[in-house]
Amino acid sequence: MGYALVFGTCYSCLKPFGFNPHRVPSVRIDGTREPFCRDCINEANDKRADLGLTKFPVHPDAYEPIEESEL
Repeated sequence: MGYALVFGTCYSCLKPFGFNPHRVPSVRIDGTREPFCRDCINEANDKRADLGLTKFPVHPDAYEPIEESEL
């Protein structure tokens, strides 16, 4: 058994990062899921909290490897 970590570019800051493709916070743009890194989603959630809005949910495993069988 092995593990997998997907690497991609954050839609907001354009920095590369690793993530769980099934759990990473993302938005669908033109039919494609675009991921957000931990720093950007935390910053967005801080701003949303300041505005009295609900935070975007972040799964605890969003930035962790997954078992390769889950791909």
